[in-house]
Amino acid sequence: MTGRAAVFVGPGRPLEMREYPVPDPAPDALVVKVSLANICGSDLHFWRGNGPKIRTDIPQILGHEMVGVIHKLGREVVRDSAGQPLREGDRIAYAYFSPCGACAACLTGTPGCPNRYRNWLNVSADAPPHFHGAFGDYYYLRSRHWIFRTPEGLPDRSVSPVNCAMSEALYGLHQIGVVIGDAVVIQGAGGLGLYATAIAKEMGAGLVITLDRFADRLALAQQFGADRTLNVSETTPEERVEQVRAWTGGTGADVAAEFTGAPAAIDEGTRMLRFGGRYLWIGNINPGFRAEIDPGLMVRGSQGVRGVIVYEPWVIPRALDLIRRTQARYPFDRVISHVVPFGQINEAFALAAEGKAIRVALQM
Repeated sequence: MTGRAAVFVGPGRPLEMREYPVPDPAPDALVVKVSLANICGSDLHFWRGNGPKIRTDIPQILGHEMVGVIHKLGREVVRDSAGQPLREGDRIAYAYFSPCGACAACLTGTPGCPNRYRNWLNVSADAPPHFHGAFGDYYYLRSRHWIFRTPEGLPDRSVSPVNCAMSEALYGLHQIGVVIGDAVVIQGAGGLGLYATAIAKEMGAGLVITLDRFADRLALAQQFGADRTLNVSETTPEERVEQVRAWTGGTGADVAAEFTGAPAAIDEGTRMLRFGGRYLWIGNINPGFRAEIDPGLMVRGSQGVRGVIVYEPWVIPRALDLIRRTQARYPFDRVISHVVPFGQINEAFALAAEGKAIRVALQM
């Protein structure tokens, strides 16, 4: 029995569709039949040759944001990470990364383990068990991945972004400390920013201001709970800072959260904050891209900054529960703006690279 995989063979080159044998899981592992896999912004970075150093001399399977059902269980895997029984055929959401448990980050309780991608990036697709990334018919889950059964009644389109965009936004806003009544600025209304808009409202924010350069995304942000929106294409940075201060009674935002991936957004965000405000950085994941900021403004303003990458185990089940409880309030299924057959993955990447789609999903 074989399954398809879209293989990365070099920056900017078309992904190659190949067939690999479907593996049997080790006793403490399982094999997932992927049903929907999304093209995240970081996948585009890798494909373009940006982001963390990625080898180009071996075939690799990219992709990490996905959902699927259990194809085959290892004999020792009987329950998910919350203690619920698992059976073949169960739909699950799971962390795409796995902490090593033996580095300084893991030993001090920080989720950003530097070795978390050791079974994914820079691992050859030709090496068993082959299915190391989301862009394949199957996905091999090892023992250190967190696994959770998903609630019934939620469409794959609502569940597939949970293990990346949804959980990143939830954990980041938790870490920066959004509290009741906060004025929160969300920079960017892609998948991360739309989730963050709704999550900030659910955490008790009194005013949520969402920024983006596309009018249709801003209209969708309003459906996700944004009280105010600003179009970056129609305003200058100075005008946006002035408007945020006007909407916050002249003081500035309690929290700003950067989800754009644009280094230039950082300086603007700092100037939107009040004295003692907090700034969350999530979107700028690529080392080497510089931004200018005024450190004196932040020091004299007693402002805090927190960078967040990945999350803790408790986040996935709470993200799933949030979607279940509020699916009539927020259009979570619209975060996936386009669905393309898996066999057309190169057309899907081209569509995602245009920058207009929120999330492009691949239907397996």
